[in-house]
Amino acid sequence: MQAYYFYQQPNDANFYVQKQIGTQPAEFIWVDCRREDVIADAEAWQQKIFTLTGLSINEFHVRDILNLEHPCVFDTLEDYDLLIFRKLITPNDDISLSEPSEQHERLFGLETSPIGLIITSQVLITIRETGNRALENYVQRVETIVTRKIEEQNNPRKLASSPLDLALRLLNSVIDDYLDLRVPLTKRVEYWQQALLQGNQRFKKWHQLLHENMAFQQIENLCEEQIEALQEFRDDVIENYQHIKGRKSAEKQDIMLVRINDLCNHIERIQSHTIRFRNSIQAAMDLHFSAISNQTNENMRILAIITAVFAPLTLLTGIYGMNFESIPGLKSPNGFWIMLLLMAFTTILLIYYFYRQHLVGRGEKSVIDLLAQQHRDQRVNMFWFLDYEPIKQTMKEVSKLTRFK
Repeated sequence: MQAYYFYQQPNDANFYVQKQIGTQPAEFIWVDCRREDVIADAEAWQQKIFTLTGLSINEFHVRDILNLEHPCVFDTLEDYDLLIFRKLITPNDDISLSEPSEQHERLFGLETSPIGLIITSQVLITIRETGNRALENYVQRVETIVTRKIEEQNNPRKLASSPLDLALRLLNSVIDDYLDLRVPLTKRVEYWQQALLQGNQRFKKWHQLLHENMAFQQIENLCEEQIEALQEFRDDVIENYQHIKGRKSAEKQDIMLVRINDLCNHIERIQSHTIRFRNSIQAAMDLHFSAISNQTNENMRILAIITAVFAPLTLLTGIYGMNFESIPGLKSPNGFWIMLLLMAFTTILLIYYFYRQHLVGRGEKSVIDLLAQQHRDQRVNMFWFLDYEPIKQTMKEVSKLTRFK
């Protein structure tokens, strides 16, 4: 647990920060806590918080903060507001969770970790996991600012002017880390596309692909929870801004609302990326099943052609294999060779007929082979597949019809 005291110089609109109580009363206090501090002794932690801030935290809220599986939620009491915000664990984080997770989730960072924020007009309390790089980087930045001289602390960026302002800055640093997930998510989408759309081996990773789809669905649900919690937070700012803005905060209500809306827009961007990635995987699955169906139809077509070619030969051998004493050509020395020539002629005639009907030698084995013939030096993925000429023509016709309507 570490506390930072924010002061304001006389005749100066800027704030500065210290790690100890100064001669003048602090405008507001930021208490940064790790989850281990609360787990070790919750009652002692509550007593320390009361000694530092004079704030008594509800026992049920302490339980919510300690719950690793608690969803995103916003709650308000007469003394303070509570915001529990779940953070996606990015590859840069070093958060160790107690429950084991799937290997692909650990690799690409689709797990989440809760962050608790307790906000009043004079106090901000954050409860986080050890290894949360977004908040730890912000704490290190404040630690660096503390070592500077007072006149240099607001260069090049001004310090927060209220607990609400500081909370929004922390949330912004947390949400901005989400954009780092676009690269690993894009790579894993390309991996599944390549596994589904190319390769001679049979695709067998359906269990992992199911978990993949569920992971994307969990991200979408998480984004919805975060947006709902921030919208409730925004409503509370609209209704009770005077009680949470701080005693000397110069930030206007409209600026705070713009910042909250900006946070919601960032989350919506992550949600749209996730939906687009999941749709890409679903499209690859549809193409995979279409290719399998096309391959099955091709195999059945080949078998049908073979059956049609050998049916007349079976008929002839069946007729001349009957046990009768008098059969035309039975005792002829050239009957056997005449029959072989007749069967060969029948086979060639049928194959020529099937070829003229485009049933032999003019079909493609599968959709994957068709794509590979046009892009031999490229890996199969959804980005250049959209440049496939028949699909481009279809999209042009659809756009023309849309403009016409």
